[in-house]
Amino acid sequence: MPTDADLPDLIVPSDLRRVIPIWSWAVPAMAWLCLSLITPAAFAGWGVAVLGAVLFATVFAAVHHAEVIAHRIGEPFGTLVLALAVTVIEVALIVSIMLSAKGAESSLARDTVFAAVMLACNGVLGICLLVAGIRFGEPLFRARAASSYLAVLAVLATAALVLPEFTHTAPGPVYSPAQLVFVAIVAVVLYGVFLFVQTVRHRDYFLPVGGNVTPDAHAPPPSGAATGVAALLLVVALGAVVLLAKKLSPELEAAMRAAHVAQPAAAVGVIVAALVLLPEAVSAIRAARINRLQTSVNLALGSALASIALTIPAVAAVALWTGQPLELGLGDTGLVFLALTFVVTTMTLSSGRATVLQGAVHLTILALFLFLVIVP
Repeated sequence: MPTDADLPDLIVPSDLRRVIPIWSWAVPAMAWLCLSLITPAAFAGWGVAVLGAVLFATVFAAVHHAEVIAHRIGEPFGTLVLALAVTVIEVALIVSIMLSAKGAESSLARDTVFAAVMLACNGVLGICLLVAGIRFGEPLFRARAASSYLAVLAVLATAALVLPEFTHTAPGPVYSPAQLVFVAIVAVVLYGVFLFVQTVRHRDYFLPVGGNVTPDAHAPPPSGAATGVAALLLVVALGAVVLLAKKLSPELEAAMRAAHVAQPAAAVGVIVAALVLLPEAVSAIRAARINRLQTSVNLALGSALASIALTIPAVAAVALWTGQPLELGLGDTGLVFLALTFVVTTMTLSSGRATVLQGAVHLTILALFLFLVIVP
C-alpha cells in the first residue's frame, strides 16, 4: 500500500493540514490586520498591549514555519535558514528606525548587535545548556563546530565593536568612511567563507552527534507543497514582526525614560535584540529538550554571528548613503562583558560536553549584563 512519501507532493492534503495548523496562518493574518487597524491614537492605552501580544504570537508562528522548513531540508541548512531569516528582521528593523530617526539613533545598531551577541551567547546558549544538562546529564555536541563559530565571531565582534574605540582617523567611537567600507567587506567575505565551510566543505562538523536523539525527535518530513506554504507564511510572519516591532519601539523607549532607566537607548537595543532572537531561542530550547544540543549551539552561535556579519554591512551602507553618524565602539563596560563572554564561551564549548554548571555560569553573565544596563 503506498504511503504519503510515495505520492506526489501536491496530492497529500493531510500532510499540509498536519504541518500547517490553523493557528500558524491565522496569527500572522491577525498581525497584519492589527497593523492596518490600530492607529497611533490607540497607543495611549490598549493599542500597545494588543500589538505586544500579537507580536509574541506571531514570533511563535514564525518559529513553527521555520522548523517545518528545517525538518524538510535537514541540518545544518535548517538552522542556517532560521538564522538568516531572523537576521533579515534585525537588519530591516534597524535600518527602518535609522531612516525614520534621521540620525537620532546613531548607536542603535551597536546596541542591538552587542545585545544580540550577549543574549545569544549567554542567554540562549545558557538556557539550552541548563535544560539539556538537567534532562540528559552530560549531552554531547561537536567542539569543532563551536570553535569555528567562535573564531569567526571573535574576529567580527572585534572589528565591529572594539576597534572603533581605538582608531584615530575619525574622532569618537566611529570609523571613517574608508574604514567602514573595509570592515563591511571583511565581514561579508569572512561570513561567506564560513557558510561554505558549514554547508559544503566541512558540513559534518555541524551535524548532530550520532545517537543523541530521543525517539520524539523523529517525525516524517513534510511534503514539498507543505514546505512551500511554510516558506511563504514564514515571510509573511517575519514581515509582520518587523513592522510590529518598529511600531512599538518608540513606545518602548518612552517607557524606558518614564521608568528612569539610565541608558534608555541601550535598553531599547536589548529589547529589540530579544524580540528578534525569540524565534531562534524557542527553536534552540526545543532542540535542547530532545537532546539535539548541536542544533542549539548552531542556532545560538549562528544567530550571533549572522547578526554581526550581516547587520554591520547593511547599516554601514545606509550610513554612508545617507551621511548619518554610526557609533560602533563599545564603552569600557561593554568591552569587559564582550571579553568575558568570549573567554567563558570558549572554555564552555571546548570539551564537547555540557553540564548544568556551564548553563548557570552563562546565565549569570547575562543577568549581570542586563542589571548594569538598567543600573550602570
